[in-house]
Amino acid sequence: MQPRQIEDPDVRLLATITGNLRQDYDDENQMWDGSPFAWIKTRSSRQSGTIGEKLVAGWCAAKKLNVLRAPDSQCNRLIEGLRTEIKFSTLWQTGMYKFQQFRDQRYDIAICLGLSPFEAHWWVVTKELLNEYVIGVTPQHVGRSGRDTAWLSVTSDNEPDWLAECGGRLADAFPVLQGLTGRA
Repeated sequence: MQPRQIEDPDVRLLATITGNLRQDYDDENQMWDGSPFAWIKTRSSRQSGTIGEKLVAGWCAAKKLNVLRAPDSQCNRLIEGLRTEIKFSTLWQTGMYKFQQFRDQRYDIAICLGLSPFEAHWWVVTKELLNEYVIGVTPQHVGRSGRDTAWLSVTSDNEPDWLAECGGRLADAFPVLQGLTGRA
């Protein structure tokens, strides 16, 4: 079967521009070539968030922590009884993670999982730290209506001092999580 041709000259012009733009985006995704996590980059934001929640839940369960579904919409999971909000980000082109949609809801800790092409970063942050450094401090949207959500931008090799004690590498974050759950 022969490929269809675009007949409308305005649509052909748009297709040419698209072809030129594609190079910019292909370069952006090259760093993910060969990564076991690359497929996640092809998913929508909502799907990626769900995948992040499942990755955290699966990893915690594999580490013999008790993980349950959340009893309400104020958190994502119960991990060893702690109400846990899970935030997920893949590495942005700028070299940082952006954990989004922090709200002042009912949870004890937030787990921030960041995936790079061949590395993973993990921070276990108490609600108190989030209230001090993120929620109400770094609004995600502008205007009065945007003050209810915040985000946390992190460069893994230059994280803020207050966040450094919350993990970084998975091996560093696990003892933090164990300490907070009482399983240390």
